[in-house]
Amino acid sequence: MEGCRWTTAGTLLLASLVLSSRTARSEEDRDSLWDAWGSWSECSRTCGGGASYSLRRCLSSKTCEGRNIRYRTCSNVDCPPEAGDFRAQQCSAHNDVKYQGQFYEWLPVSNDLENPCSLKCQAKGTALVVELAPKVLDGTRCYTESLDMCISGLCQIVGCDHQLGSAVKEDNCGVCNGDGTTCRLVRGQYKSQLSANKLDDMVVAIPYGSRQIRLMLKGPDHLYLETKTLQGVKSENSLSSTGSFLVENSSISFQKLPDKEILRIPGPLTADFTIKIRYAGAADSSVQFIFYQPIVHRWRETDFFPCSASCGGGYQLTSAECFDLRSSRVVADQYCHYYPENIKPKPKLQECNLDPCPASDGYKQIMPYDLYHPLPRWESTPWTACSSSCGGGIQSRSVSCVEEDMQGHISPVEEWKCMYTPKMPVVQPCNIFDCPKWLAQEWSPCTVTCGQGLRYRVVLCIDHRGMHTGGCTPKTKPHIKEECIVPTPCYKPKEKLPVEAKLPWYKQAQELEEGAMVSEEPSFIPEAWSTCSVTCGVGSQVRLVKCQVLLSFSQSVADLPIDECEGPKPVSQRACYSGPCNGEATEYTPEESELLYGSLQEFDELYDWEYEGFTECSESCGGGVQEAVVTCLNKQTRETVDETLCVTSRRPPQLLKACSLDPCPPRWEIGKWSTCSLTCGVGLQTRDVFCSHLLSRETNETIVLADELCYTPKPSLVQACNRFDCPPSWYPTEWQECSVSCGEGTQSRNAICRKMLKTGHFVINSSLCPPLPFSSLTRPCALDTCTRHNRPVHKQSPHIMAIKKVYIQTRKQKKLHFVVGGYAYLLPKTSVNLRCPTRRFRKSMITWEKDDKRLISSAHITITPYGLIKINRLKPSDTGTYTCTAGPVQEHFVIKLIGSNKIIARQPASIREEETMRKPSLNEALRTEEKHVNRILFNGSKAEKRGHLVDPSRWYDYIVSRLIQYRGWPGENLASWEAQESTERNASSEEDQSREYSLPFTMITEQKRLDDIISNLSQQPEELKDVYTEQLVVQLAQEVFKSHLEHQESVIRASRKGLDTTSMEHPVHRHVSGFTSSLRTSSAEAFLPTSVDPVNGLRRPHRKPAILRKISAAQQLSASEVVTHLGQTVVLASGTLSVLLHCEAVGNPKPTISWAKNGEEVEYNERMLLQPDDSLQILEPVEADVGFYACNASNALGSDSVSIAVTLAGKPLIKASRATVINTESPAVTVDIGSTVKTIQRVNVTISCQVAGVPEAEVTWFKNKVKLSFAHHLHDGLLLIPNVSLSDQGLYSCKAANLRGEVTESSQLLVLEPPRPLPYLKDLTAVLSSAGTSAHSVLTSSSGTNMTISPGSSALIGCAVDGHPTPNITWLYSGKPLSLQHRLLAAGRILQILNVSDAPDGEFSCLAQNEAGLLTQKASLAIQEYQWSADKLMACSASCGHKGVQLPQLMCLLDGAEVNISYCKEKPKPALQPIACNRRDCPSRWMVTSWSPCTRSCGGGIQIRRVTCQRLTVKGNSVPMSNEACAQVSKRPVDTQNCNRQPCVEWVASSWGQCNGPCIGPRLAVQHRQVFCQTKDGISVSSDQCSSLPRPLSTQNCWTDLCGVHWRVSLWTVCTATCGNYGFQSRRVDCVHIRTNKPVMEHHCSWRPRPANWQRCNITPCENVECRDTTRYCEKVKQLKLCQLTQFKSRCCGTCGKA
Repeated sequence: MEGCRWTTAGTLLLASLVLSSRTARSEEDRDSLWDAWGSWSECSRTCGGGASYSLRRCLSSKTCEGRNIRYRTCSNVDCPPEAGDFRAQQCSAHNDVKYQGQFYEWLPVSNDLENPCSLKCQAKGTALVVELAPKVLDGTRCYTESLDMCISGLCQIVGCDHQLGSAVKEDNCGVCNGDGTTCRLVRGQYKSQLSANKLDDMVVAIPYGSRQIRLMLKGPDHLYLETKTLQGVKSENSLSSTGSFLVENSSISFQKLPDKEILRIPGPLTADFTIKIRYAGAADSSVQFIFYQPIVHRWRETDFFPCSASCGGGYQLTSAECFDLRSSRVVADQYCHYYPENIKPKPKLQECNLDPCPASDGYKQIMPYDLYHPLPRWESTPWTACSSSCGGGIQSRSVSCVEEDMQGHISPVEEWKCMYTPKMPVVQPCNIFDCPKWLAQEWSPCTVTCGQGLRYRVVLCIDHRGMHTGGCTPKTKPHIKEECIVPTPCYKPKEKLPVEAKLPWYKQAQELEEGAMVSEEPSFIPEAWSTCSVTCGVGSQVRLVKCQVLLSFSQSVADLPIDECEGPKPVSQRACYSGPCNGEATEYTPEESELLYGSLQEFDELYDWEYEGFTECSESCGGGVQEAVVTCLNKQTRETVDETLCVTSRRPPQLLKACSLDPCPPRWEIGKWSTCSLTCGVGLQTRDVFCSHLLSRETNETIVLADELCYTPKPSLVQACNRFDCPPSWYPTEWQECSVSCGEGTQSRNAICRKMLKTGHFVINSSLCPPLPFSSLTRPCALDTCTRHNRPVHKQSPHIMAIKKVYIQTRKQKKLHFVVGGYAYLLPKTSVNLRCPTRRFRKSMITWEKDDKRLISSAHITITPYGLIKINRLKPSDTGTYTCTAGPVQEHFVIKLIGSNKIIARQPASIREEETMRKPSLNEALRTEEKHVNRILFNGSKAEKRGHLVDPSRWYDYIVSRLIQYRGWPGENLASWEAQESTERNASSEEDQSREYSLPFTMITEQKRLDDIISNLSQQPEELKDVYTEQLVVQLAQEVFKSHLEHQESVIRASRKGLDTTSMEHPVHRHVSGFTSSLRTSSAEAFLPTSVDPVNGLRRPHRKPAILRKISAAQQLSASEVVTHLGQTVVLASGTLSVLLHCEAVGNPKPTISWAKNGEEVEYNERMLLQPDDSLQILEPVEADVGFYACNASNALGSDSVSIAVTLAGKPLIKASRATVINTESPAVTVDIGSTVKTIQRVNVTISCQVAGVPEAEVTWFKNKVKLSFAHHLHDGLLLIPNVSLSDQGLYSCKAANLRGEVTESSQLLVLEPPRPLPYLKDLTAVLSSAGTSAHSVLTSSSGTNMTISPGSSALIGCAVDGHPTPNITWLYSGKPLSLQHRLLAAGRILQILNVSDAPDGEFSCLAQNEAGLLTQKASLAIQEYQWSADKLMACSASCGHKGVQLPQLMCLLDGAEVNISYCKEKPKPALQPIACNRRDCPSRWMVTSWSPCTRSCGGGIQIRRVTCQRLTVKGNSVPMSNEACAQVSKRPVDTQNCNRQPCVEWVASSWGQCNGPCIGPRLAVQHRQVFCQTKDGISVSSDQCSSLPRPLSTQNCWTDLCGVHWRVSLWTVCTATCGNYGFQSRRVDCVHIRTNKPVMEHHCSWRPRPANWQRCNITPCENVECRDTTRYCEKVKQLKLCQLTQFKSRCCGTCGKA
């Protein structure tokens, strides 16, 4: 219990009389005879707002006016939280007092509207409400949400300033009597955006100190809170049920309804709150929120700065600083500028140190601040006129320093007195725009079509705005006519002068009559006069006058602007006389003529020019012009008439005005389309499109903006054009080299007929183009004259005269002769003579090589001393490249064999195999070659896919094979080749020419022609290559056969001349027939599948690849070249220049060969080459090339791989892998050293350490750097680790060492253990002990564990699993990832469900997984149900009579225990039936009626009532009983009592006092009188006794001359600054009498607001940004060293900058 108890009034009065001191009484107290007020009593409460009182006594024998007690509030500090509610303390004081025979625990009943100051309490657990005291202790709140307090049983109003009777309230920001500017209203709406990967989202962040927060969610989702205190402590609240609760000492009210949730927080918040939403349904939710957010950064006014002077009068200012309410510290000003509501307080200024200085006469010579004597200032005269009207001039003014005295007189003073502010400029530039300039337009075409003529142009005077105006200098005007010459000669005699244009129509007589005609010089041309306006008398005539020029080149006249014609303009109006109107001839005297023509002047004045509105604006935006419309008006009728009626010389000048000055919005600037990139097919056109903004139309200045700033769609930048098929046309290739190296020869080239379609594709078809003349494909060429060998002019290098051709043998021949430089595709058993013709080199010095190996004469191949080799009867081993070397130059010749199936054969692997190979084997080799070429051309090897050819000869093979398989030759016997090969013939039969063939024995074509075909094929899409190949082969066949015919005819012609043809290298046949027609109908032969024999159609068996192992050692060809087969070791020496690694594989389908180095694919480059036979060649090997090279052969059935080791200088080399092998099933694992092995237990692990080196290296094994015993070793560098367990884990190393060095590689062995269940979980026990007994826990199991739990509670689910490595645990609910509110503990092994009600049904499972496997454990939670119970009965409502009932007591139970009734709100309530109780006759008791009215209203009366004894029966009847029956139970109540004993009183007033009170208006004051309460006998009593009667007035208004006063003000002083934010001025303000005009005390004028005596002035931004002073006190600021302060530094920039 706090505070002190109130005692009786008498005791308090006695204490007050003893303790009060007799202080001096006020005038009011003496008048009313009251003693002084006593001291204040002790506060009724120690905290939370209590009451204190003070007493006084009446010193008069009569009743004093007023009250003898007064109250005030006290202890207005918040109580600590543990203090509890003051009303609850008063209720609990009755807990130890029996009520109706038993003890109760009493709880307060608050907010009683009828009697809020009575102490009503409710017995806990019952519906019993009792008034335990008629009034609560003073200081108790009337209502819980109000500051109003109870005093003496009455509710007294208390404002937020804690003053009694105050109506001041808090604003929305919580500021007492505030204006709502310290906070801002925040309202908004949030809409959920449901996504699969987001379970919740933030709605709004509400900062510390916010108030009146209200949020309403509509939808299926749920709200929850996150808080963060100023100390950084974070917490979360789920808001799971309806209710009121505390979060971070902030009271929260939450309502959870079926379709919405409402959250209210009165505030202020004591932490930062974040409102979040947890998604719970598929539908979207919306949240509306509103709250008042405090402005945490506010301006705070500082104290006054030190005085500017220590004596004699100075000034001092205040400033404002930005204050952070959260951190209670001063921050930078920009924090306060962030809020628009924050208005920085203006500095206050006051005078200080006004005492006179002792060392002087008491006055200052120059005061820094003087209210009545302004400082000197600068004054200026107006600017003079500009020195130039355009092009930039200057203007000046005078500036002087002046001073103003007290009477306002201004006089000049020395300039130094004004130097406290910068002197104003005396000169400035003006009219800086450009002067008008002549602008010449483009020249017209020449006036003649041949020879010499003239041309013209228009020249205008343009001003700086681009307007056509005057003001240009006539002397500088460019000429408007000049001579011109047309290069076309005229077929007539030349004229000496330029040709002048002739008149285009026949009006010459009229023009001559007027004295003007159209010429090539601009001139005024008047038209004919109109008829006279009258038929008799004097009228008028008008005509048009134009400025025209003759353009003789077009025989036309052009109209020019009037100002382009020089000289006076002819008149356009004149008077006319049509004879006398009466038909009589009249002659006029000179006077009459003057009178007649004088009327024409009056005629002129009848019409005049006037402006009538403006034309439309020339531009819609960005600034345009409008021109005033000038019309000719009839002055009398005001109607528009023809302009010819007005005098031209009086026409008003052109009048322009600006319009549409708003800036143009950004728009797209579009350039012109470029020319089409192609004339047919499909071309492209491009254009520039950019977003631009016109800044000024005067300067035509534009800026380019980002595309996003133009709102309309961007126009396209590209468009197609010329979309139609091109006509077919020949496209020639580049010219080949000259056919000779000296002298005269020929050059040739090829041509392709190509047609481009409008789709962009090409069609190549020679039949589409017209025949191409042969002369366009050949041309003569001439080189230097050939020199004779016996007379060398100068020494030249040797030269081999090679012929770059391709020869294809089609029929059996005995012998063929060739020259080096080409390719020959020959039939087996043909003899060959190969020449190497040279110049400037001895033929006996020529050397020959085959496939880079030196050739030596033998019985089969003969090398003659004249540069010739002879090959006797070709066999497969003769295929290859033959190289002729003549000193520094070389030339090659390639020989290839044609098999029986017309497929090109390749050289066999070895001569020994070739000799034993039979004919079927040869054909099989040929077919294999065809497959390989086909694969290269259509599938492409890796090298081809990188964009270059590995071996171009394979392309030749493919094209030649297609050519010889071509079936369109005339009269061809398709089986002739096979028949010839199957039957051996002697020499005579081979040379037998009696059979007639249509083909030549040998087809010849240029090697360049095949290159062009290959280039064309490489550019075609993959799907069209076969089609184009067929077309190109047909064209090639035509060309070959055509050249054969031409060659045959030349031979026949030569033979007729008697020439010897026996030495021809290529014999020809005579008969050719029907070839042209057969070519047109032919088609390319399709290739057969690789596994089908093309001869007999038999399918060969399929076979997995197998690589042929060679046991021979590496072949050291020379010191620089090494050739080896697989399975060997190559040692690189310092002189090794080349290493060739062979790899041969067999299989069907044919295996694909690829190479890898140390497990990674070999990247081919200029050093690392893949040869045509799939061998790998390393040129100029380096140390980086050391390693194990694996040849991999694969086809659809499998693969094979063999390695070759390449070492440096014999140093050991280990074949290592960097792979990671994970084994969870296999009983055995084998890996290369260097790998990482992860395997389960009880597995046999073998680690291979393949070593190469010369000499052979010794292998040593280590485990964790400890040498292993030989018991672990196996042969060939294998290490076996049987039956692996956890103890075998570690790092296994293999070290290889020989005399050249040593090397070590290591493998890591990790043993895996799949996840397995454990019987218990230690972490769960620890978590349970820290969480307390309220948490429920369960362990998962493979079959699933069940647990029953109360709703809304928390649960812990443990996942007890083990494994190696430690398994990763993933929690699922109903097979899906968790979406409900949860926490993961103990590294994920424990799942805490914060509210099990979020998981009504479903199964929790933990998925434990590591590299060895996975394990799933499950658990299910069953939620107990809340239910209603009505087993207990409430107390009976009556102890006797006929109305007693008992109602069942409704309780909410969970598992038999009572819980809060709100948990059962969702459950339907059971029907409650009342039970009768205590139905018996009541004992006798007294019954009383109400009191009657009092007999008197005052002075004492009586009132009565009736008292009877009655008994209530069980049936509800009341039966009268004798008084004795009731007297035994209780004492009889009284039936009579006194009333209205107070004396009869009335209000009495004294006479009015003098009219000398405070003035309340002009000549208006207040007068008083006393009003007191007394009895009818004249005895004064307390005013309270008259309170029910209307009280007379005690004050009234009265008239007096003393209040005839008003405020008088003087003029303002000059402003202290000319610009900026700190200028001020002052004036004198006095209260004076209206009649005497003398000053009186200011309180007499207080009824009217006092005018301000100082104000801000010149609050405008300073125009120039240079550093200067804006106040006149800057010298004082400098003296007082205040320049460092921001507010002085900016205002005194000039002075402080000098300091």
